[in-house]
Amino acid sequence: MTAPLVKGWCPGALRPMPSGDGLLVRVRPSIGRLTQAQATGIARLAEQYGNGQIDLSARSNIQIRGVADPTYVPLVTSLTSLGLVDATPEAEARRNIVVTPFWQSGDVTAELAERLSNALRDDRTLDLPGKFGFAVDTGEMPVLRDVSADIRIERDATGALLCRANGAASGARVTSDTAVDTALSLARWFISSGGRKRMAVHLAGGATLPSAFTAVEAAPMTDMSPPVPGPSAAGFMIGFAFGQMQAHTLSALADIAPLRVTPWRMLLLEGQTIAPDIEGIITRPDDPLLRVIACPGLPGCTQALQPTRPLARVLAPHVPVDKMLHVSGCAKGCAHPGPTALTLVAQAHNFGLVRDGNAASPSPHPSLTVEQLLANPGTLMENPNALPV
Repeated sequence: MTAPLVKGWCPGALRPMPSGDGLLVRVRPSIGRLTQAQATGIARLAEQYGNGQIDLSARSNIQIRGVADPTYVPLVTSLTSLGLVDATPEAEARRNIVVTPFWQSGDVTAELAERLSNALRDDRTLDLPGKFGFAVDTGEMPVLRDVSADIRIERDATGALLCRANGAASGARVTSDTAVDTALSLARWFISSGGRKRMAVHLAGGATLPSAFTAVEAAPMTDMSPPVPGPSAAGFMIGFAFGQMQAHTLSALADIAPLRVTPWRMLLLEGQTIAPDIEGIITRPDDPLLRVIACPGLPGCTQALQPTRPLARVLAPHVPVDKMLHVSGCAKGCAHPGPTALTLVAQAHNFGLVRDGNAASPSPHPSLTVEQLLANPGTLMENPNALPV
């Protein structure tokens, strides 16, 4: 079997990624927030220049699918008029920031994120790897610990601000005035000390942090369940099956309130306390579709070997409430690089099974056809060894 191609970079508005249904154009909202006008505009443009499908990424970005080569330039021109495009592809790539969606006015999160965004956009000397990113996690408690980032601005156990390298249990004490400069200095150290891809890998390989970044212990690394749809102090969280919505759904949400884009492939309706009455959204925390993860699969991805989401949708009701199922179109596992209770990995004709691993993990189980999986969905989740082969 041919190994999937690892591209090593993320798409953007100025550097779209070819996919099975056209160009994938990723929009990186400033501080992870869309005004109502911006969200309405994205919905209109997705219909006009794409196929009407909009994805939410694990990096708090919006992705417009199905863009054709002739419509790409007018799409970017329109996104620029909405204030959603950087000046250059390099600036866009550097501005890779995930922001806690639960920030409150006056808690410095929005201000820090905006200053960091501007600094990364303007610093042409900062030549970071393609997937290198920052997290601004300065709400009352860290909520982005399981979200991919290399440099984190968060709060320690006392509530004071801390700048920390991902993979380290301590960091540098900072203030709202010094946090951005400190984060950039840590990024420069990463480059000058030979960092190539990700911070945690660099530290695990023996790199020694500057002493300033070992001075203060971070808040305890407690296990946290991902947020679910429902009300919060910042607004009402809305989920979507497989993190994808139709353009008209985004337009309807934009009519209600500004939107915060989250790394859990959900949107937060700013300031709202009740669920909106809109089709195509998930508002209940116990919805079975929240227990399945699936990439676009065929035909949406050229590297996928099988369709994924129809299978995932049928299997969802059989996933136990305390488990997760990942259906991956190939061994890259883009939709969820981490382990899950059960992962189904598409092969040329069948699906491989992995328990408590990820899409790249080896499997002791025989591969199964879609027909076999659909005939025994309950057995699949409880005891894959008992499935007929």
